[in-house]
Amino acid sequence: MDRQLVKVGSNGRFVIPSEYRRQLGIREGDELVIRLVDGELRIGTLSAAIKRAQQLVRQYVPEGTQLADELLKERREAANIEL
Repeated sequence: MDRQLVKVGSNGRFVIPSEYRRQLGIREGDELVIRLVDGELRIGTLSAAIKRAQQLVRQYVPEGTQLADELLKERREAANIEL
C-alpha cells in the first residue's frame, strides 16, 4: 500500500486509510503531529515525533548521559560560586 487517493470533506477533513492507521498504531482519539515539508503534508504519531527528537539529541549527547543530572550539577556549581 504505497499510495492512496482520499477526498477532502467538510472543514478540511479526510480519512486516513485503515491499513495506514493500523501500521502506524493510530487509534480513535489519538493526537497526531502534522508538518509541512517541501510542499507536502506529513502526518505522524506523537510517539514517532518524540522518538525522532530523541535520536537527534543522541547525536550530540553520549549514551548514558543524563541531561537532567548534568543540568542540576551545573546549577549547583553556579549556586556555590554565587555564595
